[in-house]
Amino acid sequence: MAIVSTVGTAVAGALAGVTGWRLRGRAERAEKAHPPEGRLLQVNGLTVHAVVRGAGPDLVLIHGASGSSRDFTFSLIDRLAPHYRVIAFDRPGLGHSDPLPGGDASIKGQVAVLKAAADQLGATRPLLVGQSYGGTVALAWALDHPAAALVMLVTPSLPWQGDLGLWYRLTSTPMRRAFLVPLAAAWVPEVFVQSQIDEIFAPDHAPPGYLRHLGIDLILRHGQLVANVAQINSLLQQVTAMAPRYSELTLPIEMVHGDADTIVPLHIHSGPLAPRLPTAHLTVIPGAGHMPHHTHPQIVLDAIDRAATRAGLR
Repeated sequence: MAIVSTVGTAVAGALAGVTGWRLRGRAERAEKAHPPEGRLLQVNGLTVHAVVRGAGPDLVLIHGASGSSRDFTFSLIDRLAPHYRVIAFDRPGLGHSDPLPGGDASIKGQVAVLKAAADQLGATRPLLVGQSYGGTVALAWALDHPAAALVMLVTPSLPWQGDLGLWYRLTSTPMRRAFLVPLAAAWVPEVFVQSQIDEIFAPDHAPPGYLRHLGIDLILRHGQLVANVAQINSLLQQVTAMAPRYSELTLPIEMVHGDADTIVPLHIHSGPLAPRLPTAHLTVIPGAGHMPHHTHPQIVLDAIDRAATRAGLR
């Protein structure tokens, strides 16, 4: 028994060592292949990465779960820059932005940091555009701070029944996260990430070169995975707390949602929410999935322009 115990300890130690080596290698490759594309701002002791392009009315882009501002720099930001001063942030803990202190995964905490960063750039009353989880952050921002208008792309906005899938069930507690996230960050293969991207875009397809631009190693860094699972696992609770306040919103709101989106279903979120908001206009894209800013960019651009016009920015 003593020999078995010793061998088991040695194997566990070796696995931990190799896992640590792979984690460091992935992080180094990510930083080298996908360095910051914009400015590194200092906000209350935290680094916030902001890509700023164009000129015109201030427009803030907030990305969804797992990703970074690179989701927007692939193509959308260049389409917007001729008409707006576009600011695309990496949300706290993701991309090249520092996580919130003490493992804080709250939307309110993220908004506080991003709002301070926007103020630092002179964007005190921007047009807010958020996709998926980023739309929920934009929604929370509009509830608590001045904004010219709000554009919500396939945004989780109302409480839902059920869980968020196996991975988030497995990582729902800090103890499980401490064990599972490093293993995933070190050992998940690229083909699995590609399959997840395919599922997010379904029934559409990711444009050529998208995943290479987004950066698999950037997505799978240990720190980014830790922040992401904590944020997603607390999303339902936070949306439930926000929902009773939606009647406070009086700014122009444009909502875009694909009716084939299985990640954030239309019939649970934007569909029932739009009639409750007198200033909301919902555009439903038949047959579209969860990434309309890539698969139906003109519809998204039109919604943004409508929001800007309704707010008197154009």
